Amino acid sequence: MLTNGDQVLLIVSIVLFALGFLCLILSIVILVKQSLGRNIQSIAESATILAEKGITEGVSGLVGNASLLISSLNDLAKSNTGIGIFFVFLSLVLFAGAYYMLKPFIGAMP
Repeated sequence: MLTNGDQVLLIVSIVLFALGFLCLILSIVILVKQSLGRNIQSIAESATILAEKGITEGVSGLVGNASLLISSLNDLAKSNTGIGIFFVFLSLVLFAGAYYMLKPFIGAMP
């Protein structure tokens, strides 16, 4: 029979495992959405064409806004990928914590 301390440890480890699983699913969704999100690439290509047209026609304001749009899209893509990778590592840490808390119950060897 489990004591109260063992039950708390078991519940906490199950919660850690569930949070790790949730973070892993969330990271997969973010990374897949990032790789399938071709809208950002099409906007970046259009902005590049717009910037080239602005350079040839001598419209400096258009070029400045288009370059700002391109840099903002690049930053957005980098931050989404970084968030997805962060969630992958967070899920691994949560899985490891749940494993080490459950190790006495399952009798696993290191």
